[in-house]
Amino acid sequence: MKKTVISLALAALAGWASAGNLQVLVLDKDGKPVQDAVVVVVPANQGAPKVALPTQVTINQEKMRFIPAVSVVAVGTKALFVNNDPWEHHVRASAAGFAQFNAASSGGFELRLDGKPEGKPGKTADAVFEKAGPVLLGCHIHGSMRGHVYVSDSPWAVLTGADGIANLEQIPDGAAQIKVWQADQLLDIPPQSVTVSATPGKATMQLTVTPRRRRI
Repeated sequence: MKKTVISLALAALAGWASAGNLQVLVLDKDGKPVQDAVVVVVPANQGAPKVALPTQVTINQEKMRFIPAVSVVAVGTKALFVNNDPWEHHVRASAAGFAQFNAASSGGFELRLDGKPEGKPGKTADAVFEKAGPVLLGCHIHGSMRGHVYVSDSPWAVLTGADGIANLEQIPDGAAQIKVWQADQLLDIPPQSVTVSATPGKATMQLTVTPRRRRI
C-alpha cells in the first residue's frame, strides 16, 4: 500500500514538473504592443491546460458593435448572439481573410435578430463554430460592424492585453510552436519554434502591419 502511495505521488510530481509557462509579447511593425492579438501555442507533446478554452460564448450587438470585438473559443463552441440595439441586425459570419463574406466561402452562417423592444431583453440567436480558424463577423444591414472569433484546435490560445502580452500556462515540456493571428494581419507571419521547460520562457512576435484603431 505504501509503495502504491509513493508511486502515485511521484507520478503527480512528474506531471507537475513536465509543464512550463510562456509569456509572448506581440508588437506591430513599429514596435508598439498589440492588443487583442491571438497567441496560439502548439506543443509537440500532449497535455491538459490549466484553464480550458470556453465551449460557450455570448456575443452582444450593442451600439452597432460586436462585444467582445474578439473572442477565443474551442472547436465546437456554441455562441449566443444577443441584439441589444433597438434596430434589427442581420449577423453574418465567414472565414476571415481576403475572401471576406465571399459567396464561395464555406463554413459561415447568417442570423437575423430583431431589434430589442424597450424594457425587454434583447433578441437572441444561436450558432456553432465547428471549424478551426479565424471567423469574421459582420452585418448585412450595417456594413461598419466588424467582429472576430478565433476558433482554436489547441487549448493553449489567449488574447494579448493592452500591454501586448499573452501569458500561457502549463504547456507540456518540449518543442512547441507559437502562432499569432491578428485581424489586420491578412498574411500570416511565420510561426516561432520554442522549447518549453520548467523555467518560464519569453518570446516576441512582430506583425508586419499597424492594426487599425478600434471604433469606440
